[in-house]
Amino acid sequence: MGRFLAIVIALVIVALVINNWQSKRRAAAEKGDHAAVVAPNEDPPNEISPKKLAEYSGKLDTAVEGASPKKLDTVDGKLKKLLHNRDTKGELATDDAKPSSPEAEAPKVKEEPTAEVASANPKPTPKPEPKSESTPSTEPETKPSTDPKPKSQPETSAPPKPSTEPENVKLGDGALLGGIPGEGDLTMEQIETWLGDPKNHAVLLPELPLGLEAGASAIAGIEENPLTRAKIELGRQLYFDTRLSVDDTISCASCHDPEHGYAKDTRFGVGVKKQEGNRNSPVAYNRIVSSAQFWDGRAASLEDQAIGPMANPIEMGNTHEVVMQTISGVPGYQKQFTAIFEDGETIENAGKAIASFERTLVTGPAPWDHYQELKNFERAYAADIEDLDALQEEDEELYNDYMELKKASEANPISESAVRGGELFFSDKAGCTACHVGANFTDEKYHNLGVGMDADEPDLGRYEVTKEDVERGAFKTPTVRNIAQTGPYMHDGSQETLEEVVEWYVKGGHPNPHLSEKVKKLDLTDQDKADLVAFMKEGLTGSLPPVETGRLPK
Repeated sequence: MGRFLAIVIALVIVALVINNWQSKRRAAAEKGDHAAVVAPNEDPPNEISPKKLAEYSGKLDTAVEGASPKKLDTVDGKLKKLLHNRDTKGELATDDAKPSSPEAEAPKVKEEPTAEVASANPKPTPKPEPKSESTPSTEPETKPSTDPKPKSQPETSAPPKPSTEPENVKLGDGALLGGIPGEGDLTMEQIETWLGDPKNHAVLLPELPLGLEAGASAIAGIEENPLTRAKIELGRQLYFDTRLSVDDTISCASCHDPEHGYAKDTRFGVGVKKQEGNRNSPVAYNRIVSSAQFWDGRAASLEDQAIGPMANPIEMGNTHEVVMQTISGVPGYQKQFTAIFEDGETIENAGKAIASFERTLVTGPAPWDHYQELKNFERAYAADIEDLDALQEEDEELYNDYMELKKASEANPISESAVRGGELFFSDKAGCTACHVGANFTDEKYHNLGVGMDADEPDLGRYEVTKEDVERGAFKTPTVRNIAQTGPYMHDGSQETLEEVVEWYVKGGHPNPHLSEKVKKLDLTDQDKADLVAFMKEGLTGSLPPVETGRLPK
């Protein structure tokens, strides 16, 4: 209580000193005295000596350091009320009144991080600290006046201070992909309201769904490019925006369509002017656990991959320079880039936004995941679950856990054929896990399966990147999760069905000097083949998060 009273007394003294000094200045001005009220090298006149004032200030600092936030808020409110009452009576100078020199500024109350103590004079704007990309920017970026813009820029205001506490979020339910609230085209008012919520600038720590969560250690890119809701939402908009292509016809989603498992049902990707490439569109989901991108791994990161197609003459047919001119010409994009990124509108930041969006595209738990959870539990607690009535009485928590697993497995049924296929998939007989391993069913490596190697001029894949002879005709192992939604298959889209894919492996691929040693002929029955297909179709197909495909700024 004594510390609390010390704060009150010290603040009142400071206010009275300021009031006394300002009153004398006003009186001098009213008498027509245009000379400096205070000489540049003199202290402000007051009825308390500088030494005594310093003593009070020291006591105030000591009191503030130990005071609770609640008490400080009470003191802060009382002081503000006191100053307001005196100000309205003409006894205290307004915020517009300025000392005649820097030395004549009124004494300031020290600010503490736990509470903001009111001051009678306006505070100078502090010099901004250097910002890091690991912490969302809280200040708008000011573009040089010489920076040309195709359209007038909207006025920008400082974005809200982001939360300092990272937030854990579970990916896969679509909560981050619904777009800015509202209907129709995004308005500036909606964007400003969105950016004004500190929650949308908090750093997000992603948690993966059941099944994929076992590969959480492989999460890549979020330390260099932290996830935030604002960044993910900007990436969503850019992902579906055809204006980033040279003729306003192609977006990222054109070849990585959520309606086709974030792939495309055509053999090759189709770009501007209906041009076709020479490779099948790889999937855009589960990229959060993948580093190098594209079939040949030429993009070292998801950020690099995101901006590559924009400048590909066959895909989006644009240039990065023109892409950024287009983005700069959309006021809503300007607003978001300025609020989210330290350096505003750059092609690299466009890549960061799109990559952030893509990292939220993850497959949900598949029937095989639920089946495995239940089986693992039953193996671990085989003796306990023999008598469920006894288990319920002796260990209700364990009983409830078991019941929940059974319920989840029953809600996500898997056929006996698919179960056999799963067991075969992980066996030496089929050898699928030689490459399709881990939580995402891929080793993220490059292998020559002989696909397309019988052509006169075969696609050499990874070799074109590394120039390593051993990697001629090698392509990245794709994930098998949700593979039933992403046909046709292989890097060249040459195999339309999963049945064809299984047959390719059974025969040992196409022989060539660089065929992977992991590709061998398989001795599988027709039932084995059917079971493997059932496992991939039924067992490994999980949900994909719902996403807003429209709602773009104009």
